[in-house]
Amino acid sequence: MTYPKGTGAIARRIDTEPASTATAPAVPRDPARPVAGGVRAGETSARLTLRAVTALSPRAAGALAYVLFRRPFGRSPVRPAERSAHLFAVTDTLDVGGRKVVTYRWGDGADPVLLLHGWQSRASRFAPFVEELRARGLTPIGFDAPGNGDSGGIGPTVLDYAEIARQLQERHGRFRAMLAHSFGVLGAFQALRSGVRADRVVAIGGVCDMEYLLYRFSARLRLDARVVALVRERADERLLAPESDIWERFSASYGPEPVRVPILVVHDEDDPMATVDQGYRLAAAHPDRARLFVTRGLGHHRVMSDPAVVAEVLRFLDEAEAPVPAARRVA
Repeated sequence: MTYPKGTGAIARRIDTEPASTATAPAVPRDPARPVAGGVRAGETSARLTLRAVTALSPRAAGALAYVLFRRPFGRSPVRPAERSAHLFAVTDTLDVGGRKVVTYRWGDGADPVLLLHGWQSRASRFAPFVEELRARGLTPIGFDAPGNGDSGGIGPTVLDYAEIARQLQERHGRFRAMLAHSFGVLGAFQALRSGVRADRVVAIGGVCDMEYLLYRFSARLRLDARVVALVRERADERLLAPESDIWERFSASYGPEPVRVPILVVHDEDDPMATVDQGYRLAAAHPDRARLFVTRGLGHHRVMSDPAVVAEVLRFLDEAEAPVPAARRVA
């Protein structure tokens, strides 16, 4: 399966209530963000190295590419706009497979809302939501996944996210909601399938398909098809062993029956990292529970701080626990 932007098997979900599939006004594009920590330079170096190694030995290139697939290219720092929220959090740690995972809490612990950040990111990215959640008497609970932010390790898996969510639930109780971004969406749905309890789920710029992660990684590094096949082979053998069928079983669309809570799917039409078809696929996989909110011009990162997005998420969290209206799907 390939994932070129704007194509593929996209099932648009249209609710009987017009507000259930909403589109935010377009906003002007901003210039490309500088990538923290020399990440862009790291990607360029990796791409050139892999090209040279592939010419000599595709198998050696596959081994190297797998190592890179397993870890972020760098650790993202706390941004200036996030510093206040970051500094005022109560921090703690968890042990996850022998790695120290740093956790953050804003509030007294009542009515916790779990925040699950994306790949090469950190909990402080949810700063635009923290004060708004606190004003509603909720307690935002975040963490830096392994290999991200201030936590140890080299890189997380969806099982790590599920284990972190389980431990935080033991500590704080049932979550009023899960608020996830990007790769964190896969972790949120795996946590729900494994027994973590939450009343609502928000998926922002989320990855729906595990397969998409390999597609995006391969596209960014311009990998030879032989190298991609070898990365997949190694991932099947090692990444989530002893689990099997990881590309299907760890997708957010897999086995939707256990996820019986309202879901808000927020996605930007111009997201270059997790293209909008991922949002449509996620909403279509949960037709009786999901609401889709589409934005324009925000990309993958600005969608997290846009006032219209923050307002829509808060409206969703403020709603009564009535079922989402029945839906029909059209091609």
